[in-house]
Amino acid sequence: MTILVVGGTGATGKLVLEQLLNRNMKVRAIVRDRLRIPEHIRDHHLLEIVEGSLLGFNDAELKEFTRDCSAIVSCLGHNLSFKGLFGPPFRLVKQAVKRLTTVAQQHGSSVKFILMNTTGVSNPEQNERRSLSEKLVVGILTVLLPPQADNAGAAKYLQVKIGKTNPHIQWVSIRPDSLIDLEEVSEYTVHPSPVRSAIFDPRKTSRINVAHFMAELIEDEELWEQSKFQMPVLYNSE
Repeated sequence: MTILVVGGTGATGKLVLEQLLNRNMKVRAIVRDRLRIPEHIRDHHLLEIVEGSLLGFNDAELKEFTRDCSAIVSCLGHNLSFKGLFGPPFRLVKQAVKRLTTVAQQHGSSVKFILMNTTGVSNPEQNERRSLSEKLVVGILTVLLPPQADNAGAAKYLQVKIGKTNPHIQWVSIRPDSLIDLEEVSEYTVHPSPVRSAIFDPRKTSRINVAHFMAELIEDEELWEQSKFQMPVLYNSE
């Protein structure tokens, strides 16, 4: 079976591709520019590259891209530039989640969907409590920064529209905290909810640890059963 990765040229997405290929998994990556994939894996025999804008493909094309996929990983996000933060598409992540899960269900098989999200998005099912000041800041960010609203909308779509009883889609929405770059996988911890304030007292999460956890979810069925329909929070071990 094939693992579909979207956002594979991003800072975390590149690491996800490498983690999956290192485990001898067949990977299909939808990217705008194949040259942004690291050269040492670009011509890997297990990697299939589809060039184009994800939201630019029609439903029939997306259905074909998901035909033989056992898992879909979304590392999509908004670039940290003025255009990336405030320019269209304003709901890139949510639209991608909606369209990919819609076409994936049409194949009739079971698909794992893994979404990269953020600790800035709460999980209402965990009754996560925020201080009044934190709620205020998050509320302001949701109104002023389209990416915050997009991430929240994508997570809500999985929770509400896909839910826990869908016969074809099982999902996990991973929430790293402040992302940093490290060369190697290090020890990390996984929690059902944030243990510190994502706004006023954040902890660090390395991108390579996020990529490692995503690959583990796909490969380890026991871990998947423990994690499905949840929004786990990742921190580097201190």
